[in-house]
Parts: sequence; C-alpha cells; structure tokens
Amino acid sequence: MKTDYKEIETLIVPSDLDHLKRVENLVDDVCRTNEVHEDHFGNVLIAVTEAVNNAVQHGNNSDTSKEVSIKVAQNNEEIKFSVSDQGVGFDFTNLPDPTAPENIEKEHGRGIFLMKSLADDVSFLNNGSTVEIVFSVN
Repeated sequence: MKTDYKEIETLIVPSDLDHLKRVENLVDDVCRTNEVHEDHFGNVLIAVTEAVNNAVQHGNNSDTSKEVSIKVAQNNEEIKFSVSDQGVGFDFTNLPDPTAPENIEKEHGRGIFLMKSLADDVSFLNNGSTVEIVFSVN
C-alpha cells in the first residue's frame, strides 16, 4: 500500500439508508473516471456501500441528525475510500468469525468480512469510527 494520496471527492450524507443511491453514484463516478475494470467495480461498490451501511446503522444508530462522510483519495496505484461516522467506534480487533458454525446462519455480522475479502486493504482509525478501504487500480 502506497501513500501520497490526493483527495479527489467528498460526500456527506445523513444517517439514512435512503441516501445509499448517492454513495453508489459516487462510486460509479470514481470508478469510471479512474477506469476501474468492470470486473473490479462490483467489489468496490459492495465494500463501500457496506461500510456506509455499517456507519449509518451501527456507528450512528440510524440517527438522522448525524452524518456519514465518504472521502475518496487516489495515488498512481490505488483508490482509497474513507468512511467516517459520528459514533464512538467499536472493538474491531475482536469480531466474531461469520464463517464459524455458530454464526453461519446469522443474518448480520458479515460486513467487515466482506470488505476485507473484496478490498486490497481495510484499516480502522479513530477507535473504529473511520474505515479506510483501499483498492488497487493496476
């Protein structure tokens, strides 16, 4: 993972899942502008919308007076999406394994697993209230 990112886009939405279409449009625009191959577009879209879903539902507890910020930065090799909520964060070091037999039929708890499976790098900042999701563009 390289550094020297240049911020290229910012979107701030209320903590309401009705605004996911705006996030999808942002991902679409960024991927088109950066010529992300269509085989990788779905990975970017799913990972970023999952991060925003988590920020709305878990970080901000769907409190529409709070906002979710999505910042996009790039360098020559990568695109980085930073999704931040106004919550207190969470213990991202101690998550249940969604593939474990006792969790396999649960309807929730797969978001971070999905993000890590689809992106080249996922990291948490600010006690978990910010997630950075990095995708290689080469």
